[in-house]
Amino acid sequence: MIEYLLTPAQTIGPFFGYALPHPAGGDIAPLGHPDAVTVHGTVLDGAGQPIPDAIVETWQAAPDGGLHGAPGSLPRNPVDGGTRPRNGVDFTGFGRAATDAAGHWSVRTLPPPADRPYLAVCVFARGLTHHLFTRAYLTDPGPGDVLLDGLDAARRETLITRPQPDGTHRFDIRLQGEKETVFLEFPEQ
Repeated sequence: MIEYLLTPAQTIGPFFGYALPHPAGGDIAPLGHPDAVTVHGTVLDGAGQPIPDAIVETWQAAPDGGLHGAPGSLPRNPVDGGTRPRNGVDFTGFGRAATDAAGHWSVRTLPPPADRPYLAVCVFARGLTHHLFTRAYLTDPGPGDVLLDGLDAARRETLITRPQPDGTHRFDIRLQGEKETVFLEFPEQ
């Protein structure tokens, strides 16, 4: 009998950027939509330093609660196999934003429905052997959210965006250390 061993995980990054970030990847809301909101922040390592080469993906329900975003989240260019911008009209519910040199990321989206007032977030960054999942709540839903109800106040705070004077929502992602963001673990299938 042959015994197979799993290949050990490999550290991710720094990223080879081909086909990962794509033009307007953080522009989820149709251009010029009056209800569009911007969610942004910085990805920080355990020492509180920004990570300049991370990828932040977001998924969410449409404002009407629908989970079937329009196709075209990652439209491919048939000429060179790369990606091209979205059509700017349809809401897909999916975004992918690369951090800049200061570790900053940003998505422009539509508000999620009141019964799911969050963006599902996935972070890919150097030093991580596996991507991390979390949530960014645009509003605190109060009692009744199973995830938030299971956390103490300090941990709960790491999942709630902070409204800014300019109307945006700030959501910093701290991978380790003080005020580490709460990350979710899903059972393997």
